[in-house]
Amino acid sequence: MGVQARSRISQPSGASQETADRREERLGLVWGLLGVFSFSLTLPATKAALTALSPLTVGLGRALVAAVLAGLVLLLKRERVPTWRQTRQLVIVAAGVVGGFPFLTARAMERVPASHGAIVLALLPLATAGAAAFFAGERPSRRYWISSAAACLAILAYAAGTGLGGLQQADLALLGAVLAAAVGYAVGGQLARTMGGWQVISWALVFSFPLLVVPMAGPLVSELRNASWSAWLGFGYVSVVSQYLGFFAWYHGLAVGGVARVGQTQYLQPFFTLAASALLLGESITPGAVAAAVIVVAAVAQGRRAAVIRIERS
Repeated sequence: MGVQARSRISQPSGASQETADRREERLGLVWGLLGVFSFSLTLPATKAALTALSPLTVGLGRALVAAVLAGLVLLLKRERVPTWRQTRQLVIVAAGVVGGFPFLTARAMERVPASHGAIVLALLPLATAGAAAFFAGERPSRRYWISSAAACLAILAYAAGTGLGGLQQADLALLGAVLAAAVGYAVGGQLARTMGGWQVISWALVFSFPLLVVPMAGPLVSELRNASWSAWLGFGYVSVVSQYLGFFAWYHGLAVGGVARVGQTQYLQPFFTLAASALLLGESITPGAVAAAVIVVAAVAQGRRAAVIRIERS
């Protein structure tokens, strides 16, 4: 009799399970926003680093520094080596967010303003949702896609109205960066459900280290030797925060709240970048930017209520 009673109590009701799921989604959104905020200074910091470093050194040298930090953390934590299956996924993550995205954005920042890059990267949430459907087994509803399209159009309309939306050759590099990051986010977010967010980015960096240390160590030391303090500061930020610590929050958010749903928070990144530029560089925030930001926030809020089905893959 007592055993049966305990059995009934231990089984959560449908309502309580739904409440727990919503709590997890909200927590995932908070972590995702923290990750997005940390990434919002990446393009301005990259621009600062490029005053003394080459695009190749900024793009891959930052990964080399982050890989050293990741290796030390893994050693101190005595983490178990990933399985073969996890290793294959980590290679995809490394190709996307350790190699592809940093290098391609650095190439683009050599030719266009950071504000222009931020607008093109606004396509990243849609690309991430598509990658989540292909790699992570997520199926967003029509309402989700409509809200995502509304947010994307608001950002592109703002870009067109301020003269930031004209296509340039560097946009090809930025579009390549979008695709690379989307795949890395989707695969990494799925893997973080079983490994943990900080482990995913740490192992991806460590696996990349042998390919980075020989070609990048010499040029990195040589170019940093005569760099200004602002270049040092920019490179330090993209190495420690953009390439490593920011992913702790970002991958954890994707794992808890879902890749597609939490990925929508990236629509706010251009406006975080504009706000940071106003605070740090004295640039003005226009009424158009405020209006676009309001539309984006409303669209993301609608997307949060949209259904996203997760198909668990064995």
